[in-house]
Amino acid sequence: MATRLGDKLRELRKTHGFTLEKLADAAGLSKSYLWELENRDSQRPSAEKLKALADVLGVSAAFFLEDDVREPEERHRDEAFYRNYQQLDAPAKEHLRLILETFKKKS
Repeated sequence: MATRLGDKLRELRKTHGFTLEKLADAAGLSKSYLWELENRDSQRPSAEKLKALADVLGVSAAFFLEDDVREPEERHRDEAFYRNYQQLDAPAKEHLRLILETFKKKS
């Protein structure tokens, strides 16, 4: 039976288009270990292994441990939006803030 961590890992892996093997290579882990994380209850990965996976998948290590009520896909979109926002220059951020304020007023 998969764990919540396993479900989150599988969802992110598939969203990013990784096979077990490609994610394992990118994170420096074995394919069989990732399969265990996705499909077994008994796995308790170290902080280092969670961080390696999180770095490759573009989330925080805490993401795998948090009990968030949002659907994984929605949470992933929100985190991706925020990462993209952080990469904008100051004028673009201000422009986006103004757009959001306009939408908030219409809601």
